[in-house]
Amino acid sequence: MNENSMIVAVLLPMIAGVMIPTLPLKTQKSRNIFTIIAVILTSILVLALVIFPPTTTATFFRFTMHLSVALKLDGLGRLFAALVAILWPLATLYAFEYMEHEPRQPAFFMFYTMVYGSTLGVCMAHNVVTLYFFYELLSVVTLPLIMHSMSKEALKASRSYLYFMFTGAALAFVSLMYLMNFASTTVFVYGGAVNANTVMDNRLLFEAMYICTFFGFGMKTAVFPFCKWLPQAGVAPTPVTALLHAVALVNTGAFAVARMTYYTFGAENLTAGLGQRVCQIAAIITIVYGCSRAVKESHFKRRLAWSTVSNLSYMLFGILLLTPLGLVAGMCHMVCHSFMKIALFFVAGAVNEKTKRYYTYELDGLGRKMPILFTVFTIAGIALMGTPGLCGFVSKWYLAKAAMQTDTIAGYIGVGALLISSLLTAIYIMTIVVRAFFPPKEFDYATLDGITDPGWRMLLPLIIFIVGIVVLGLYSGPLLDYLNLLGEI
Repeated sequence: MNENSMIVAVLLPMIAGVMIPTLPLKTQKSRNIFTIIAVILTSILVLALVIFPPTTTATFFRFTMHLSVALKLDGLGRLFAALVAILWPLATLYAFEYMEHEPRQPAFFMFYTMVYGSTLGVCMAHNVVTLYFFYELLSVVTLPLIMHSMSKEALKASRSYLYFMFTGAALAFVSLMYLMNFASTTVFVYGGAVNANTVMDNRLLFEAMYICTFFGFGMKTAVFPFCKWLPQAGVAPTPVTALLHAVALVNTGAFAVARMTYYTFGAENLTAGLGQRVCQIAAIITIVYGCSRAVKESHFKRRLAWSTVSNLSYMLFGILLLTPLGLVAGMCHMVCHSFMKIALFFVAGAVNEKTKRYYTYELDGLGRKMPILFTVFTIAGIALMGTPGLCGFVSKWYLAKAAMQTDTIAGYIGVGALLISSLLTAIYIMTIVVRAFFPPKEFDYATLDGITDPGWRMLLPLIIFIVGIVVLGLYSGPLLDYLNLLGEI
């Protein structure tokens, strides 16, 4: 593939998004057709780039001779780009049915499609400047989606989101300035671009800059204590929250942390340092704190949001082990969690939209009326618990294995946190499943008259996600083989 194809892949959904409210698309059907064509064409192009990656760099524009916004696909970028390209068309199809009776649809699909382009820019970033540029652009184009309903709650969530994202942007910018002055290059190179001698000259500054990097780029992963914004963002329409919590926004945080850790600062430079320890503590606390809040939460979508907070730090914990297997485990969980969590959120959104029930105590008996939805929820939920045969078990197994291999106190404590989290996950998932399929004996099913499973546009993506969960659980070899080659491709 030609390197300019990467620029086309990023610009296509962004330009198409701007065109949605401006073209004379008079009917909802014509707008949906235009949107899905743009999304599918983008995904086809991205998958072609993943299979046949260009060997040269594509430059958007240059600030100076040595400072540019440029794109190139390496092994890590191809993994994330493929994940996004597979999930986005399915999420868009789901969004058509979910948003069918919602107001301001042209504006919604405009920003929804533009987020796709911004996310691809992060995937394909060739250097630190490009990563920062698209990372912050992603924050800008997701804000209107969070505040879409314009309700008091949505506006409050938007303000909270802005405060946290501005804080993250400032921290990341500080580290960016450090790297531009002290790294040998701003281009991503596996093994790191900061010279070991530079680290030794001022170790404390190096560690401080890594901590700024971790919390700056990790702000989107809702790491403790910056996790409040993510459950609040659940006020957005479910197609948005599913992508925020499972694909686009939060995964770009984990992806960016992996990029900066292994491809800029260097795992060898960071091992056993203050930066690693501080960030590991934050990730381990978040694992337990997130799932503890999920157990206490009665709002259906917010419960899943707190679950996401916990699971994102699974990825960060793997990355922070600073070993090749740790990176494999963290990225494996990123892929597996995306399929599990987008399925769970889509079920919650379908229930909200079709029944107007928003709390877990309102779900009694719905499993009998919406059997496909709650079968999907059950399978995705037990996968999230780490049940053997499903993808959640694979990623958790490798996380635990990587942690044990480090033979460090932090590694052993992290394994303990994973076990506690798995137990709490079983509690907050199975309480919903039991309520849905086994309500109290005195429950009156007449209160559920007229409730059925949603239409095919919602169900088809869910069924595909479940197939993905099972296939990744039973046949994870190709994914793991690819992840083990990240340092070479």
